[in-house]
Amino acid sequence: MKKFVAVAGNMGVGKTSMVEFLTATYGIEPVYEPYTANPYLDDFYGDMPRWGFHSQLWFLTHKFRLHLQLNDRPGVVVQDRSIYEDAEIFATNLARSGAISERDWRTYQDLYQSMRGALQPPDVLIYLRCSVRSIRQRIRRRGRPSELAIPLDYLRRLNALYEEWTSTYTLSPVIVWDSERLDYVTRILDQIEFRRAVERVLK
Repeated sequence: MKKFVAVAGNMGVGKTSMVEFLTATYGIEPVYEPYTANPYLDDFYGDMPRWGFHSQLWFLTHKFRLHLQLNDRPGVVVQDRSIYEDAEIFATNLARSGAISERDWRTYQDLYQSMRGALQPPDVLIYLRCSVRSIRQRIRRRGRPSELAIPLDYLRRLNALYEEWTSTYTLSPVIVWDSERLDYVTRILDQIEFRRAVERVLK
């Protein structure tokens, strides 16, 4: 059986924990977002207009390479944040706020649309929904230096874009999971509900 599961959501919503749970429960091969390898990331959080295009282009290129590799892998794989989010959420946010110029945005979009046409979409998208307040608390707890200074308004815009994007996403079925109120790890009823939703797709 060959399946591709994508876990989507804003920073701090629990994507890595979800990937770890799916890996441990179903023996799925995990693919994690390469955020720590981005050489522009710290510069980006310090000066978004200057480094936004560079940072997003790096993510797009590396995520495209990862996604192509997923197309060729047998079995079931789960990815922590897809290439679609890089373009539809993070890069779009920077373009709308003026941190990426119109000229750079057109170049980015041309590249993204070409890449998107070459990719096999996920078999299911799991979208983790969480309030900005809880996201902020989780970011503080995990203490990544590059994230601690992120403006609250930036997180709010990302959350709004996630809701906008998932409401029109049609590439695959979507499982929306409230990661703030539902606990698939310690609450047995929540876990049963979540596993039923996932297993319908995995079967």
